[in-house]
Amino acid sequence: MIIVAHTDPHDPQATALLHQSHALMQSLFPPEDNFYLSIDDLCADNIHFFTAREGNTVLGTGALAVKDGYGEVKSMFVAEIARGRGVGDALVRQIEDQAKIEFLRMLKLETGNVLYAAHRLYARHGFIPCGPFGDYAEAASSIFMEKAL
Repeated sequence: MIIVAHTDPHDPQATALLHQSHALMQSLFPPEDNFYLSIDDLCADNIHFFTAREGNTVLGTGALAVKDGYGEVKSMFVAEIARGRGVGDALVRQIEDQAKIEFLRMLKLETGNVLYAAHRLYARHGFIPCGPFGDYAEAASSIFMEKAL
């Protein structure tokens, strides 16, 4: 059974997955198009960081950044061995639930244009394409999506 819970980003297993995610993003996109948060940034007061576990093993990460009037989905990553098992779905549901607790009316996200599995995950959960938001500028390697809550 997959259990999703608030977790400290400095948890060794969470940190290892975040490093894998950052390395993947660095291999796929130019530095100016990498918008991931550092592990320390994920500890900010406006961030809810979650891990998805099966037993004692962390299989995925995700975060909700509470912004002015909306929430931003950040740091979504699922270990390669766990892909296709519902880990991403469980994380998105938890992030959405937390956004509702925070009384947010909208979730937004930025993801890479070649991360097709992520596009499908978000579309399955009702996210639709939108334009840049917050501090983001239009970028060839970025896809922006949103979901009204």
